[in-house]
Amino acid sequence: PQLYKQLAVLGGLERVFEIGPAFRAEKHDTYRHLNEFISFDIEGAWMDDEDVMGVLERMMCHIWSQVAANDLDLIDAVNEFRASQGQDPVTVEVPSLPFPRIPYCDAIEIVKAGGGEIEWGNDIESHHCDIIAAQYPGFHFIPRWPMSMKPFYIHHKEDEKGTSGGQLSRGFDLNYGRDEMTSGGQREHRVDVLEENLRNMGLEPADFTFYTDGFRYGAPPHAGWGLGVARLLMVLTGAGNVREVVLFPRDRSRVTP
Repeated sequence: PQLYKQLAVLGGLERVFEIGPAFRAEKHDTYRHLNEFISFDIEGAWMDDEDVMGVLERMMCHIWSQVAANDLDLIDAVNEFRASQGQDPVTVEVPSLPFPRIPYCDAIEIVKAGGGEIEWGNDIESHHCDIIAAQYPGFHFIPRWPMSMKPFYIHHKEDEKGTSGGQLSRGFDLNYGRDEMTSGGQREHRVDVLEENLRNMGLEPADFTFYTDGFRYGAPPHAGWGLGVARLLMVLTGAGNVREVVLFPRDRSRVTP
């Protein structure tokens, strides 16, 4: 829904949210990836990356506090099952605000200091997140990713470069311990920059006119994020795999039932 929720903002809906199915034709075989999933998305005009990170952290704090206040019987049921499997119980501790911000460059240094092999411009994989989670076991943001690692519609971080001189972005991830839950950021609203970004990624702007034409008459700065609902449930219940909280998971090898 990413491109279309942006077009909704351009059309005059300054605050957009959606809970609905999303599909990704990506070759991921991990504990946290599905090819079909339910996504909770927001997009807001006149907002930047920090604004929507604030919305996200407040929402997470609200969810955790509501579960702690009203749904501990469900957590008890989860823990009863976990005990039968020889697993430790999960607890619901309401997080403190604001969540830590660990810029990508700092996250790379944490991984290196912890003995991990990674270079600037590499993705932060699950085994890298294990090292970061040793210092930040709860919620934490990883903002300011390299532009080369983010989609063409993400805004760049003005006047700020990475350690290797690469351009930084206004994109971010939200992790809980080792688990990535959300990606988001401020969007690029200048059509000439959007088209340049497409070319830099080997894409043809003419194939995206359904999207870029909406920016030709002026577009407000805007930002948003997308949260996988199954990943949220995985973290809340302590499940080791996102497939454990989805009745009929769809991945690369499973399309029925």
